[in-house]
Amino acid sequence: MQTTSDKPNRLLSLDILRGIDIFMLAGGHFILRGLTNLGAFGKGEFADAMRRQLAHVPWEGFVAWDLVMPLFLFMAGIALPFSLAKYQTSTKTYLRILRRVVLLWILGMVVQGRLLSLDPKKISLYSNTLQAIAAGYLVTALIFINIKNNRWRVFVAVLLFVVYWAGFTFFGDFTPTGNFAEAIDRAVLGRWRDGVTWKDGVWSFSPKYHYTWIWSSIGFALTTLAGAFSGLMLKGEACAKKALRLFLFGVALIVAGLLLSLQTPIIKPIWSASMVLYSGGICAVLMALTYWYIDVKGKGKRLYWFKIYGMNSIFAYVVSHVISFRSVSESLFFGFARFLEKPGYEFLLGVSNAAILFVMLAMLYRKKIFIRV
Repeated sequence: MQTTSDKPNRLLSLDILRGIDIFMLAGGHFILRGLTNLGAFGKGEFADAMRRQLAHVPWEGFVAWDLVMPLFLFMAGIALPFSLAKYQTSTKTYLRILRRVVLLWILGMVVQGRLLSLDPKKISLYSNTLQAIAAGYLVTALIFINIKNNRWRVFVAVLLFVVYWAGFTFFGDFTPTGNFAEAIDRAVLGRWRDGVTWKDGVWSFSPKYHYTWIWSSIGFALTTLAGAFSGLMLKGEACAKKALRLFLFGVALIVAGLLLSLQTPIIKPIWSASMVLYSGGICAVLMALTYWYIDVKGKGKRLYWFKIYGMNSIFAYVVSHVISFRSVSESLFFGFARFLEKPGYEFLLGVSNAAILFVMLAMLYRKKIFIRV
């Protein structure tokens, strides 16, 4: 990792939207879930609808919480045309890309691969969002550095999409155990796959774990590429035409995803081809609206605090998943447990956990320290 005291040259809307996404991953989700269990807030159709939107769909379908990971990858892609503009094809550039991929991969193993357990029987090699970003970043960066013509970049992206779609369509079905990506993960990752446990001298695959990673890496790359093409649209001086162009691009992807879903279901755990289009379209629409409101209209100052998360996104994500702030919160508020019902006490702890992380990020932001991978 590197730290810098220089403010990164990024779109303000990108920092804020990324900050909202990271806030949800690093505490906001828990707070909203807690609200749906509190007294009057936890009753009625609205609370039920909120709970459905805040829990991943087990297989086919798509809700708001399923968007968090695609949005993270999409925004990583948006930043690439800006960050890679000064790099040329050279050994130094490729080493820089490799270094970032390796660091993201290791951090992913720390966050979800149980690397810190120091027990080979528990470690998973590929199981986390940061590793998905690493895969998407690697493919997108190589395409953008080696191919300068945008039409050829689009051609390569379309070709990747067709290959990806064909793999799912012609070499399996769309069931949890019969899809092509599942077969590849079991064959390649084997016992190093997440959801595999050692019991009674044998490795056992969990019947409940259906997330796939190896073949799905092409999908991660396509989501990142969609973000990179969006970033190209937004380069230069902010204007409403760019926002409209990106908005229409997003709508087109959503429509294409819905049409393709008639043949290829929208399935987030395997990152199906229709899910790539549908989620990418929603991401583009959200980015277009945020860009128009913040960068074009100059509004949204009340949202600026999300920059605290957005400008230290990797740090916030890793720390929120690796370090448990619950023990600190319980040390401060254990006395309230006698006066609050369990949902209320859990909500209090959730708010406290998020506040501790926010203070840490605010201190880094105030000192202009931005930790980059």
